[in-house]
Amino acid sequence: MVNIPLLNRDSAWVRSWIEQKASQPHMQKRLVLVVVSVALLLDNMLYMVIVPIIPKYLRDIHAYEVEYVGYHNETRRLANGSIVVKMIGGQIDYLDEEIELGWLFASKALLQIFVNPFSGFIIDRIGYELPIIIGLIVMFSSTAIFALGRSYGVLFFARSLQGFGSAFADTSGLAMIADRFTEESERSAALGIALAFISFGSLVAPPFGSVLYSLAGKSVPFLILSLVCLVDAFMVFWVIQPKARAPTARNPETGERLQGTPMWRLFMDPFIAVCSGALVMANISLSFLEPTITTSVKICIHRLANAGSLRWMAEAMPGTPDWQVGMIWFPPFFHHVLGVYITVRLLRRFPQQSWLFAAIGLAMEGFSCLAIPFVQSVGALVIPLSTICFGMALIDTSLLPLLGNLVDTRHVSVYGSVYAIADISYSLAYAFGPIIAGGVVNTMGFLALNIIICLLNVGYTPLLGMLRKAYSYQQIEGGTQIGAGGATQQQAVLLKNGGEPERPPPPSKLSAVTQPAH
Repeated sequence: MVNIPLLNRDSAWVRSWIEQKASQPHMQKRLVLVVVSVALLLDNMLYMVIVPIIPKYLRDIHAYEVEYVGYHNETRRLANGSIVVKMIGGQIDYLDEEIELGWLFASKALLQIFVNPFSGFIIDRIGYELPIIIGLIVMFSSTAIFALGRSYGVLFFARSLQGFGSAFADTSGLAMIADRFTEESERSAALGIALAFISFGSLVAPPFGSVLYSLAGKSVPFLILSLVCLVDAFMVFWVIQPKARAPTARNPETGERLQGTPMWRLFMDPFIAVCSGALVMANISLSFLEPTITTSVKICIHRLANAGSLRWMAEAMPGTPDWQVGMIWFPPFFHHVLGVYITVRLLRRFPQQSWLFAAIGLAMEGFSCLAIPFVQSVGALVIPLSTICFGMALIDTSLLPLLGNLVDTRHVSVYGSVYAIADISYSLAYAFGPIIAGGVVNTMGFLALNIIICLLNVGYTPLLGMLRKAYSYQQIEGGTQIGAGGATQQQAVLLKNGGEPERPPPPSKLSAVTQPAH
């Protein structure tokens, strides 16, 4: 046995002490939150880190066909009678660059959409720990391939493989938080912390990738992230110990495994459907605006004659330096973290008003998008973008805990499928948003795009009023198992009543009169 310096203890004692501490319930919750937050941080860093790296790298490796446009030839006759033809002006046009970049960026979300139904089904059957290990190992592999890839095809494969890993890591991570943190206030705070790590990953990834790419090349940032993925997977395997845990939730009285509600049935739950639609709408604004503002502004500064949002930025903000183009998304992420913190505090005080906070956030997003085409400077542009991110924080932090509560009260407390639905909602917005936004901008202009976003967000807001009744149901607990399906007696009553639990009757006047005073 190896003696550990400073501690003056052998390695076996240190290992047993760590396992003893890690097995305590309150420590298990903290470890789960740390592991899941790191996994979500890594996933969003991997999603955003390629933005400043890959466009330039693909040009450097000559991944596109090129042609020179906008030039003219000048002919000069030298004194000895020779004729010299000189090309004046012009620039390199990378053919189909936007299309190939768009497919590369969207491939992760597209594959994630198709894998999520299967990942949710698997998570409901085998538990949360093994799927998150699988997801992290796949993310490690995809990131390592990205670091070593030298062609567009290899990078496309690695990006798609990341979507496969994210479908397992993200879904099982959120479901694990909902499973460990059973109290509503606890669950809201834990999911809020996880959302803050998502924001931080999106915030720190572009400068992280840009600086390391310029100093050490393409491979270094991806190799660092792949190593952290491997360490996080090792933490799950060693500290949380998936083998020592029950594979899925079990009935407390009989010990039989609870069967999770199928995803298609969850989709038919009107409350879950409204939440899922709200998550899609919440991410429409950023998924539409990111490719038409950030990327387009940079092109606009160098090419002053483009259409749609490109022309809008060139005319509204002439002379914008390059460094400000990437900085327009820097302050909004801090407002997202602030929104998460405020929403968690509000939910502790008003736990049944999550629908109202989500509605306010969605309306804020819509009206902020409507204001974007009328700003005249980068500094002013930060204000509506910050409001959009603040509104997104209100929606996500309100609805993600509500999804867990809906499963507890209306279905079976197995969370894989319901958080797979949430992941599908995010992926839908980011898979098809850039494609739709580009078509709208090219045909109708940037102002029309923002009007459409505003109408969609504000128009969806009244539907969130349906969620007022979501807290009218009592939580489904224990009960006696009947049959092989694992349904409890209370759940059998639910099936008799059309799948919805009976609402508690209002207190009668007599009971109110006879209630003893405190």
